[in-house]
Amino acid sequence: KPLGDGIFWIQERFYESGNRANIWLVRGSQRDVVIDAGLGLRSLPEYLRAAGLLPPAEGPSPRPLLAVATHVHFDHSVVDAPSLESFEVHAGWGFETHGLVGGVPAQGRRWNWMVLRVPSNPNLSQSIYRINVCFPVTHFPAGDVISLGDRQLTVMHMPGHSRGSICLHDKDRKILFSGDVVYDGSMIDWLPYSRVSDYVASCQRLMELVDRGLVEKVLPGHFNIFGAERLYRLASNYIAQAGVCHKVSTCAMRSLASIALRITNSRVSS
Repeated sequence: KPLGDGIFWIQERFYESGNRANIWLVRGSQRDVVIDAGLGLRSLPEYLRAAGLLPPAEGPSPRPLLAVATHVHFDHSVVDAPSLESFEVHAGWGFETHGLVGGVPAQGRRWNWMVLRVPSNPNLSQSIYRINVCFPVTHFPAGDVISLGDRQLTVMHMPGHSRGSICLHDKDRKILFSGDVVYDGSMIDWLPYSRVSDYVASCQRLMELVDRGLVEKVLPGHFNIFGAERLYRLASNYIAQAGVCHKVSTCAMRSLASIALRITNSRVSS
């Protein structure tokens, strides 16, 4: 879906809708960037070429394409190994880089039960679909600026949902690509590498961005686009409810999630 100003909103049709992540293609005058690349149910560069968003692979001067993972959870990571030939792959923070290369608890496991039907990919079947780790990967330090030519994206380290979660901020256009740091839904802080105190600090930074008039539109990792007022409300609501009871319940949920992952992993390995 074209949003104008060189931004395209992409989703994978064959994945369970409640967990379906957003893929953002941002086009610049010198190079393009894919922000989060989904599950790899289909080769993303192949799709982008078919949709006319990338020049043909056999063209005389292929357009540089950068892939940035806001974090390494399986629904956002660059996992389609053949597509890596077309990508310059980056993650936002050191912890996330390690996860993409070496794998994190949710990586390298079978999630085929969330795939609704088999995509038109002769090399992929629902029964054998597996999330893979990828390489090579480098990372952007916090505060680094990704230049696409006529637009600049600033890397903001925003831990909480995961240790290395980032947002990408287009200051000139006042657009925030927020990954899973914030979206218009219940914010998840009970995964094995989540931390409530980090999340509170990140939400405070989000509120400051709104107070300073630096964000007008949020393009999140899930669900719909929203504006500055909604961003402020989501962040402030999280801070307001992140008390002792919330922290206790989060610890309990994290323990249950860790147990569920161990059970899933043991079934896969057997």
